Amino acid sequence: MGVIAVAVFLTIVLVLRNVGRTGAEPATLQFWGVFDDHNAFDKAISGFKAQNPSINVKYRLLTFENYEQTLINSLAAGTGPDIFMIHNTWLAKHGDKLTPMPAAIPDEKNPFTIQKFKTEFVDQTYDDLVYNNQIYALPLYVDTLALYYNKDLFNSAGITRPPQTWDEVNRDVQLLTKFDNLGNITQAGFALGTVRNINRATDILMDMMIQSGVRMTSADNTSAMFGSSVGGQRVGEIALRYYTNFADSNDSYYSWNDSQHYSVDAFAEGTLAMMAGYSRGLGVIRAKAPRLNFAVAPMPQASLTDVKNFTDYWALAVAAKSKHSDEAWHFVNYMASKEGATSYLNATNRPSARRDLIDLQRNEPDIGVFAVQALSAKSWFQIDNLAIEKIFADMIEDVNFKRSSVRDALSQAEARVNVLMQR
Repeated sequence: MGVIAVAVFLTIVLVLRNVGRTGAEPATLQFWGVFDDHNAFDKAISGFKAQNPSINVKYRLLTFENYEQTLINSLAAGTGPDIFMIHNTWLAKHGDKLTPMPAAIPDEKNPFTIQKFKTEFVDQTYDDLVYNNQIYALPLYVDTLALYYNKDLFNSAGITRPPQTWDEVNRDVQLLTKFDNLGNITQAGFALGTVRNINRATDILMDMMIQSGVRMTSADNTSAMFGSSVGGQRVGEIALRYYTNFADSNDSYYSWNDSQHYSVDAFAEGTLAMMAGYSRGLGVIRAKAPRLNFAVAPMPQASLTDVKNFTDYWALAVAAKSKHSDEAWHFVNYMASKEGATSYLNATNRPSARRDLIDLQRNEPDIGVFAVQALSAKSWFQIDNLAIEKIFADMIEDVNFKRSSVRDALSQAEARVNVLMQR
């Protein structure tokens, strides 16, 4: 009987030791995104599932117009997703709704550390997605503004290459802009100067400001400074005046006004020679005008020795209220890995945030320009990107409609942004 008792005891010990080793507890992760349909993630999710059979990922696409508010409401009600896409400016606005990546993730063999993040992703993503030495999101891509130009209109004007600097833009718009006998624009040189009929107009102005050396905020990001002088020059004022001059009929660079069709439509119609846009515009233009003879070139610069390209992108984050945060971060790490990112980028044709994949994309005809520009991507601390977009739009229109001088419009906009930052 003693032998039997010992055998029974050993059996019980072995059983207890193996409890939980039959496989990880199953988990279903809810993943919300914007712009990308399920085809963007299907292959990557399948690849993750093959390595992690106990974790299911269900993706839901929301419309951009409702995305942020739906997300806020759902997270507050406890019915939100485990993983969701955040805009690159949202850490200041929604950081309290996120959980940072833990120091250790179960079953994650090669997690992103701070050093690995800096090594593998382009520089701007660190400023956007890391705070107090903690990673709050991982990027899948980084998009930047580039120059779309109509090759037929350039050829007809005798222009051999797209402009590389704003000085060259000044020269080219005078050759490309055409008027009728009444002074109406019949062919626009560059879609610049207005707001309502230009795609991402405020981004273009912010790009000009950043290129010009404008300090958008204080070093500690507690106040706006884009109206302040730099090196004795009112660089913010110069940038705003330069942008709005393209819509001033009395200016020699006049090439656009509020009566023109929306910039993307005008470009597709062949009546606009140049416009600034992100890589996502490629598919839109080809769908509208499959025979249009156009190309994409690097964004014109204030200085070719100090290249800066305005960025706009979305990254993957984990909800603070997620009941499966470890599994969620495991999936986010996979998506941002070379394997996961390659699946996503191949499905979406977006420019990579990973340096190693930029080298593979740089010679691709569609996104090569955007991929290389990611290395010089720049953004700025925005406490509320949508509110600031409206403030900048109002600033441009205050100048265009003569409601304020350039200096006063800039000062008023800076004051309004400071009110946002002090809340």
